[in-house]
Amino acid sequence: MIFLWDYPRIKYVAGQVMKRKTNIFLLLLLTMVYGLPAVAQTTKWWNPATNAFPVISGQAWPAEVTQPYDRLPARAEKEVTSHVWYLSHQAAGLAIRFSANAPTITVRYTVKGDLAMPHMPSTGVSGVDLYAINKHGGWEWTAGGYSFKDTITYNFINLGTDTREYRLYLPLYNNVSWMEIGVPDNATFKPIPARKEKPIVIYGTSIAQGGCASRPGLAWTAFLERMMDREVINLGFSGNGKLDPPVADLLTEIDAKIYVLDCLPNLAAADVKERVIKTVQTLRKKRPAVPILLADHSGESIHSLNTAMEEIFSNANKALREAYTALKAMNISNLYLLPAAEMNIGREGTVDGVHPNDIGMERYAIAYEKAIRKILHETIDTSFSTTQPCRQNRDAGTYDWESRHNELLTANKQSAPKVVFLGNSITHYWGGEPKAPIARSEDSWQKMLAPLGVRNFGFGNDRIENVLWRIYHDELDGFDASHVVMLIGTNNLAHNTDKEIIAGLRLLVTGIQQRQPKAKILLSGLLPRTGMETRITNINKAIAMLARPLGVTYIQPGKVFTLPNGKIDTRLFSDGLHPNDAGYQKLAAYLAPLLK
Repeated sequence: MIFLWDYPRIKYVAGQVMKRKTNIFLLLLLTMVYGLPAVAQTTKWWNPATNAFPVISGQAWPAEVTQPYDRLPARAEKEVTSHVWYLSHQAAGLAIRFSANAPTITVRYTVKGDLAMPHMPSTGVSGVDLYAINKHGGWEWTAGGYSFKDTITYNFINLGTDTREYRLYLPLYNNVSWMEIGVPDNATFKPIPARKEKPIVIYGTSIAQGGCASRPGLAWTAFLERMMDREVINLGFSGNGKLDPPVADLLTEIDAKIYVLDCLPNLAAADVKERVIKTVQTLRKKRPAVPILLADHSGESIHSLNTAMEEIFSNANKALREAYTALKAMNISNLYLLPAAEMNIGREGTVDGVHPNDIGMERYAIAYEKAIRKILHETIDTSFSTTQPCRQNRDAGTYDWESRHNELLTANKQSAPKVVFLGNSITHYWGGEPKAPIARSEDSWQKMLAPLGVRNFGFGNDRIENVLWRIYHDELDGFDASHVVMLIGTNNLAHNTDKEIIAGLRLLVTGIQQRQPKAKILLSGLLPRTGMETRITNINKAIAMLARPLGVTYIQPGKVFTLPNGKIDTRLFSDGLHPNDAGYQKLAAYLAPLLK
């Protein structure tokens, strides 16, 4: 049997076969199975460290690092302990994002430390890990052949030619001194800038750093990053997550979505209460509103026969509860606790009674996702696709979905919109700001909506679940709108039942209410479209019934697009779905009075 990691050896064997002009059938077989190129092709290489803009995800201080793949700023060397400073050079939690349509991707790099540890393989200590997101927002993992030599090489082959966003996780326990990513010369390759949403910031021990995952993408922090689809700043320091004041001061510099303190495995029970209280007080002084999640010692959920270890875990968790109670008594708000029982690592989830294996890492991440989503009001119902937030890249030929999302985050910080107009291409390509590549009725928008402070939150090809992702990723944070208009759901008609669409809208409305409690929400019925008039009439009745108990206002702009017989007025549409200028003029005239 031939395995993927035999790729370098297979290339060598294939070369010998060619030289001897024998066994051509074997070469063809290897070409089909392993994707070995029949004709040599040149490779173009990219060095993330020399890119014109920051591309390394998971770095809180990208402009201040001593080495390209460090986790702490250079000035921290004089503030933190020598052990923490040494560990900060290890690339745990860092990832590089790029898009490519390459059938093969090669990663080559060098590291400075030992390749492996007794309880953790070289693939986790020193390896990389490649994941991708497809155009519908689904995660995919990519197996690679690897060679650990002076220069470590990973070859990812047979990837097809679809354009995807890739996420390359870097080594968990080694210093990356140099790295290049290569694709064939004829492939497209585009670095993706670092995320603009607020990150999850984790301060912890070796467990947070990634010990003992078999590969970087299986560290619980990486699991969590994919589950939440939100950047994670990994400040796990093996044996040295001790709630040190200098590190706590550095945490306050990060504009976090939530802080996680998971340091009990490195603390004596006698020190837990004092250090937890001081660290929380430090965070609260500079970040008064950011949620803080305190974590139990996960070892108490393993249930080993080693009674001495069990007592250590139990005593640490008792001390944490004392600290939690004391902080609550000080009126420290937005403070939460994650119990060991919910982590549920179990006997099969550990390498040595403390460090999780891959099973334990996934259980750890699931517990954190559940806790953090509850804190951040990010409800998910796995019953339907409409109730599971995800991004999309279905309209990539027309616009860049994430770039538009980033534009909105930047615009909202610069000036607060009075009216938020959430939608799909019907809204996106109407007009207004941020500018779209298409403007079908800029004049009607500028005359009737722009004076009311309307900002265009429409994204071409969006479905309900994509808008849910966007509101869960900060698009409605940091300002108070007077109105939120929702015109979304028509792109779900081909993929979901009416019941699923209504469930998605219900969850979306609830999410908007939690983020914009002062806004009046206008929930629109779907606009008519050719050949679907009857179904849309029926689903709009269900949307109207949904609005009343949720306390939002149902609006029905679709009536301006229909004839007396209920059929669509084709004179107002360009394609039976998107209004033309005359249609948008009527739509603006309907909406404007509702927004004053």
